Amino acid sequence: MNAAPKQPAPLAFGPPPETIQFWKRLVREALSLSPATPLYVFSSAPIAKRISELDAALIAAGFKSEIKNLKSQIGFRHWLSCKTQPVALLLRWWRAQGRGIEVVSEFELRAALAEGFAPEHILINGPAKHHWLPQFDLPELSVNFDSRAELDALLPLAKKLNWRLGIRLLTKEEFDPEHPQFPTQFGFAPDEAVAALNKLLRANARIETVHFHLRSNLPSAQSYERAIVEVAEICRAAKFSPRHLDLGGGVPAPQIRTRSGKVYDGQFGLDAFAQRLRQAAKLFPGLREIWLENGRFISSSSGVLVVKILDVKGRRGLRHLICDGGRTLNALMSVWEQHALIPLPERSGAQILTAVCGPTCMAFDQLARLALPRALRAGDHLIWLDAGAYHLPWETRFSHGHAAVCWQDETGLRLARERQRFENWWSDWK
Repeated sequence: MNAAPKQPAPLAFGPPPETIQFWKRLVREALSLSPATPLYVFSSAPIAKRISELDAALIAAGFKSEIKNLKSQIGFRHWLSCKTQPVALLLRWWRAQGRGIEVVSEFELRAALAEGFAPEHILINGPAKHHWLPQFDLPELSVNFDSRAELDALLPLAKKLNWRLGIRLLTKEEFDPEHPQFPTQFGFAPDEAVAALNKLLRANARIETVHFHLRSNLPSAQSYERAIVEVAEICRAAKFSPRHLDLGGGVPAPQIRTRSGKVYDGQFGLDAFAQRLRQAAKLFPGLREIWLENGRFISSSSGVLVVKILDVKGRRGLRHLICDGGRTLNALMSVWEQHALIPLPERSGAQILTAVCGPTCMAFDQLARLALPRALRAGDHLIWLDAGAYHLPWETRFSHGHAAVCWQDETGLRLARERQRFENWWSDWK
């Protein structure tokens, strides 16, 4: 006879009470606009808060956010990672702040242009862009080359259109996190990078930037320090002094844990990060700006996923809540991340080990397995926090349509996208 699963304690982490109340209030309002779930709700307020926190740490370390009339101070600049949360209203809000956008595909570039970003405020990263970027006759773009093939194919166009150029470097700090013995597929290896920089310098191209992008959720700022030292050595070997040091990814999102319960940002302090950047920046004579593309850190806490409980089952000591959204459709991140869940309405009383499942025909479709109130019932909603980074772009249509999306900023809450109807779901086919 199978033993009943061990009963867990309630999650020992979670957002502060004011965050819980913020999302409860916003979700109630969103459900009045779009009662159909699953539903994503996004807000600019947490993004502004994260930017403010990072700005404060960088300024305290001696950086300056504006580059005008600087002589001794190095500035910093934030770029919106479009891929992290590709919501049109976010792009409009960000552009209104006077900031630039980072894109990695043809569709993202078209989205940035459609939302009014000028070419000089667009930074282009990503691999194999020489297969789609030549169709755009856009001057003053910022473009980081990812390979020798890109450089060879795009250099004539870059010179013609006066692009602000950079190269992406593959440092020893970038590797497959599941198989650390293997490097990733991105950027120039050190010997390739020196040759590429020499070619750009000989061609009198507008080469101004070196770029690297570390993996997500770094446990320590020391990874940045080691990578920057390596990049500085490459620049010295090429006799190149960059104006911009472009740092992608890495800074972990707060409040999120691994599936085993480890805190991602437990050893990563923003103040220590900023201080390490300030010291490392001294390795680059002539450096004027640090560029930051912290998509996950900036966006993660800005969104939630709202699902409704459709059915309740109990089997062998485990309670299953069958919901209208879940991992397969809406939250691939739940494979390796554990996020806080808020019942709506609030339910108290005894708790029981509970699997929160989506509506698809896959055992994989499990948003969480944790202790939840036994009083939860069909018709209740669950709010899955920290769904602002990469959840929407990884959304699927596994026998269901895309979810509705609500967006809130200083102008109020709006329905940004309706839930997909069958006609739209099936109309792609000829």
